[in-house]
Amino acid sequence: MKEAALEPLLRRLRIRQVLPVVRRHRDCRLLDVGCGWEARLLRAVEPHVARAVGVDFKAPRLRTAKLETMAMTLADTLPFPDAAFDVVTMLAVLEHLAQPRAMVEEIARVLKPGGEVVLTVPSKAARPVLEFLAYRLGVVSEAEIRDHKQYYDRRSLFALLRDSGLAIERHRYFQLGMNNFLVATRTRPPASP
Repeated sequence: MKEAALEPLLRRLRIRQVLPVVRRHRDCRLLDVGCGWEARLLRAVEPHVARAVGVDFKAPRLRTAKLETMAMTLADTLPFPDAAFDVVTMLAVLEHLAQPRAMVEEIARVLKPGGEVVLTVPSKAARPVLEFLAYRLGVVSEAEIRDHKQYYDRRSLFALLRDSGLAIERHRYFQLGMNNFLVATRTRPPASP
């Protein structure tokens, strides 16, 4: 599978956002939700984790002493026990989910108390730019952009995480305001519906 021209650069910028969080957790157990077809984040964090698992419908077969992938559709459940991970990453994935609230609650469930979720998601301002880059210039994946179900800003992300058991520690925009970067900590189990 060939990547669109800007994809490697965008991925490197997202990974650079994650490493400081991973390094805060000694013997880190990491889950990468939406690891992609090459599991590049897992490979990048391997020196910094005790164990890392990636899930995605297009996950490659990967099993090493520290890394493992699982091919699965991201819907509303994760096949892991409660409090199994120190860090959960979800980079450029939330915008593709049909049931984002269910996935946020699952992430809260599988995080240890004090564990952190790191997510990046395109901002609302990014939509016309991404569509231009994909449909007119072809430098980002057209299929990926067509699959976007929602774009987020600070307010919509805070609303999504409200009562999820995750307390937002940091939110900022990066890449000229085109992307959200959010870190939240698990404080308690998600509220019952």
